[in-house]
Amino acid sequence: MTAGTGPTDGRTMHMRIADDIRIGIEAGEYPPGTQLPTLDELAARHLCSLAVARQAVAVLRQQGLVITRQGTGSFVRERPTARRHGMSRYSRSRWQSGEAVLIAEASRQGHEAAQLMRALEEAPAPAAVASILGISPGALVWVRRRTTLIDGRPNQLADSYYPLAIAEKAPRIREENTGPGGGFARIEEAGITLARIREQLQARMPTSPETVALKLPEGTPVIELTRTTFDTADAPVEVFIAVIAADMVTFDYDFPIPD
Repeated sequence: MTAGTGPTDGRTMHMRIADDIRIGIEAGEYPPGTQLPTLDELAARHLCSLAVARQAVAVLRQQGLVITRQGTGSFVRERPTARRHGMSRYSRSRWQSGEAVLIAEASRQGHEAAQLMRALEEAPAPAAVASILGISPGALVWVRRRTTLIDGRPNQLADSYYPLAIAEKAPRIREENTGPGGGFARIEEAGITLARIREQLQARMPTSPETVALKLPEGTPVIELTRTTFDTADAPVEVFIAVIAADMVTFDYDFPIPD
């Protein structure tokens, strides 16, 4: 009988096995990188069939706790150090000083960050972006599509959408290198003062293309972050949509309690 179970335990056998292994992982019995017992060993230990043991390991993969390497076995998943993502990264003093936020933020945590440009283009606005910008779905916007990496591993797909009028006033956002301080600095140099930022977060499972692009281990969810930046007239000047590997980010917000 597995630990913590009894005659009234309604869990299936494969869930009991999966829960026992999960408890062992959480307790440090199986540190990150450790190989789990083989299916034969699990079946013998829990007096079950190989099929049941295989189901238990599949549950752990779905939970993002283990990875299986073909021909080698199943291993406790390594947990990369998370990148913190909070309000302080948008401080005006940072981008006005010319700081590259992503690179500086990673460096402070002992990591190396890089960015790959996937596209710079005029493209039809997706319906969600069009709704935020107050334009018709399919209307043209300027888009910057990037993939960012932390220590060589892709951590997010980041797309910035700008009204064409903003791209005309701040033409350097059409270039791969927007210069010191990035897009925010270029927009303010064009005489548009930024006033507030709204962020919306949604946790979900990735699509197949996202899994490939982010090299996600099985069972890894993503966080879809939609950030809208407004000017002093409360008009949206940028919609930023990032699909972030959930095991590579911590969201950390510290703010005064509103009246």
